[in-house]
Amino acid sequence: RLLTPNWQSRLPGFGYDGDDPDGFRGMPETIDYISRYAAAISAPVKTHTKVTSVNRTDTGYRVATDQGDWHCRTLVLASGACNIANVPPLALAIPDHIAQVTPTQYRNPDQLAEGGVMVVGVAATGAQLAQEIHQSGRPITVSVGEHVRVPRTYRGRDIQWWMDRTGLMDERYDDIDDINRARSLPSFQLTGSDNRAMLDLNALSSIGVKLIGRIAGMNDGKAQFSGSLRNMCALADLKMGRLLDTIDEWVSENDFDGEVDPAERFAPTEIEDNPPLGMDLRNGEIKTIVWATGFRPDHSWLDVPVFDRKGRVRHDGGIVDSPGLYMMGQQFLRRRKSSLIDGAGDDARDLSDHLAAYLAG
Repeated sequence: RLLTPNWQSRLPGFGYDGDDPDGFRGMPETIDYISRYAAAISAPVKTHTKVTSVNRTDTGYRVATDQGDWHCRTLVLASGACNIANVPPLALAIPDHIAQVTPTQYRNPDQLAEGGVMVVGVAATGAQLAQEIHQSGRPITVSVGEHVRVPRTYRGRDIQWWMDRTGLMDERYDDIDDINRARSLPSFQLTGSDNRAMLDLNALSSIGVKLIGRIAGMNDGKAQFSGSLRNMCALADLKMGRLLDTIDEWVSENDFDGEVDPAERFAPTEIEDNPPLGMDLRNGEIKTIVWATGFRPDHSWLDVPVFDRKGRVRHDGGIVDSPGLYMMGQQFLRRRKSSLIDGAGDDARDLSDHLAAYLAG
């Protein structure tokens, strides 16, 4: 399911029209929504068409597909931010008897071997997988890296409602001191569940999930973990507190106290006194590792020299470093909401103005 409520799926002139605005769409409903939007605006969508390469030409760009070539003066890259699962290089040193799975390969716990599972990463995907796999009866260990802890609901409203109402979702990329840092942050620790429960490390610990530090290395079949687990969790708690402070300030400044529940604060993340700094993966206790360590876009088909030394497309708020080339749908592209359905409209309006001026010039 999406992590954003149904009401937040908003495209220009095409919002949610169902009877469950606070629910969460699954994949079939999301596909149907986008298909209906395409029909409503008469978009010339070409389905089942794979782009194999994009090259610059004297007049613009050539888009090669398995259905033929297209030529255009301007081009918008909107192929998504989460195409490929990130797996760290140290995965190559994991003992051969341990199965390794990414979120894109995972379907359900039945595909995993019986026995212990280590989930590496605890943003939205890692937290959800840890909970689901634990419910199958398998012992779960979670390797905790940087994460963004937030409540699903606060003062009686969804956290995404607050992000929207307070204007935090509309924060612009050119107002952020370190935009590269902001674009690399993990997703909120959320789940789109009917019970709207808070899914954080305390929730996982309460059902028996074991927490350890970020996996930092491998040595002769032994995993080495960072000793910063307590500090990592304290920082996440601190940032959540600052977010809730911001919401409370907005409530007071806008005389909204009578419309919402009282303010509250959540218990700090509980960590055992001496979490282990190592684990021998050769002993057979861990049968599977799930790498919930984020995603990256796939631009392997883009044959235009616009990549930086880390393989990222160089752009300024979606205006790519190649005349007539644009980008949509990336993390914090122009606004905090840029990677969400709800962010497409505002970003498209901004970039369309630049694109039209380019064509007119």
